[in-house]
Amino acid sequence: MGQSDPALCIMGSSHLPSGGNVALRAAFLLSMLVQTCNGGNILVFPVDGSHWVNMKILMEDLHSRGHTMTLIRASSSWYIKETSPLYTTINVHDEMKFDDFFDQYLKKQLEVLRGEASVLKSLTIQLDLFDMLSDAHRLTCDMVSNMLDDRELIKRLQDEKFDLVLTDPAISAGVMLAHYLKLPLVLNARWICSGEGHFAIAPSPLSYVPVPGSGLSDEMTFIQRVKNVLFYGIILYQEKFIVGPHYKDLCSKHFDEECDVLTYTQEADIWLMRLDFVFDFPRPTMPNVVYMGGFQCKPSKALPEDLEAFVQSAGEHGFVIMSLGTLVKGLPSDMANEIAAAFAKLPQKVIWRHLGERPSALGNNTMLVQWMPQNDLLGHSQIKAFVAHGGTNGVQEAIYHGVPVLGVPLFFDQFDNLLRLRERGGALILELSDLNQHTFHESLQEVVHNNSYRANMQRLSRLHRDQPMAPLDQAVFWIEFIVRNKGAAHLRTESFRMPWYTYHSVDVILTLLSLVGLILFLIAAAIRYVCCRVCCRKKLKHE
Repeated sequence: MGQSDPALCIMGSSHLPSGGNVALRAAFLLSMLVQTCNGGNILVFPVDGSHWVNMKILMEDLHSRGHTMTLIRASSSWYIKETSPLYTTINVHDEMKFDDFFDQYLKKQLEVLRGEASVLKSLTIQLDLFDMLSDAHRLTCDMVSNMLDDRELIKRLQDEKFDLVLTDPAISAGVMLAHYLKLPLVLNARWICSGEGHFAIAPSPLSYVPVPGSGLSDEMTFIQRVKNVLFYGIILYQEKFIVGPHYKDLCSKHFDEECDVLTYTQEADIWLMRLDFVFDFPRPTMPNVVYMGGFQCKPSKALPEDLEAFVQSAGEHGFVIMSLGTLVKGLPSDMANEIAAAFAKLPQKVIWRHLGERPSALGNNTMLVQWMPQNDLLGHSQIKAFVAHGGTNGVQEAIYHGVPVLGVPLFFDQFDNLLRLRERGGALILELSDLNQHTFHESLQEVVHNNSYRANMQRLSRLHRDQPMAPLDQAVFWIEFIVRNKGAAHLRTESFRMPWYTYHSVDVILTLLSLVGLILFLIAAAIRYVCCRVCCRKKLKHE
């Protein structure tokens, strides 16, 4: 890493001093030309799937500002290309094979939601999810262990003199590697390996901070608060028994100290959180948390000619888009036909990202696509509604463009994401257990024709855009801050190193209560002593 600031790049002629002194102007230009725009040397350890979409956007901006990046890529990667102008690749072998898991999991979930599964089968499905999570982290730890055993690879990483590690902590391989290499750590985060990131670093009162998966808002009844506590117990169980043991094994093999993955995650210098408080409920936070919700959003571009012609053919009725994200190929055929039949009744045109079998009830107003320019469609003036599964990216893009949402959550955090939009009046949620042709059509009609949904989403859009610095610029600023200052220890609390009884001041409270108890005891003893003395004197006098 050079000493010059990444912002000090070669400047154009508009920055040259005015006046007639040609020699001075030439000298100034020459001084600018000899300056180099030295950027940071960054090691990137991403997570695949939709998480990679976010990381790639961040890397594109870093690359445009002159930073050099080396990316560690697993051999089983779905979307991360081996060659790219953005980065140099280090390929590592892994054994992750979860290609069909999410489709199978969705089918089983539908059986539960439709009441077709017994209580025992419902429990088995949840255990299957825990097994998948356990396997994913076990295989991750095996991959990291193999990397650390490869002395040639480790020497190469050490010789590169990286300025920091940028990683997504949902799978914590990058966290462990950063600690091993003793490098500053920046997290592109919302999730960590045991749950939502805030719960690891910031005070999270369960009285008004809903646990992901609970389906609760920040205003809870007593029963809901009980439910929230129980869901928090699931996070602790997952951390202690599902995920933690694999990282403990990795620690015992490659690290001298007693360690755990949660502690190493808490040591991160900066948390780049993929949300903001236009989207999320207010809650306590920490100085090293940087909110970049919607950083992937941008003004829409012109549509391809075929799509533009299709949406314009609807006239004043406009169009609707539907996408269920990258993890699921498609809904079961019977449900897809219910949706297709409902779409066929609409005066609007429909663009539907659907990878499964073509529904037999598909109407002439519906176009099936395998990929769509979602951001550009959401920014189009003719769009009326977005049918979405509730992934964070889609929700943030809907907020950015002010488009009302009909939410069809599938699993994981999707219901909670849509709940936040519903609480702000910008979305309607239709659960899979209630989805049929009639309910889908009625719900979509409500979102399209009730202007309050659009008005509320446009209000959220204005709030999101009304900030002094664009979220992506803010994220990159803090990455460059870490490069310039070799970390940000002054922003990081050490509270996670405290025992729980110290953190919650249980020892202080017990000490103070003991002192109060001792004082009360001494007062009571003194009163009793005085009373006894008085009684004795009266008795002796009487005798």
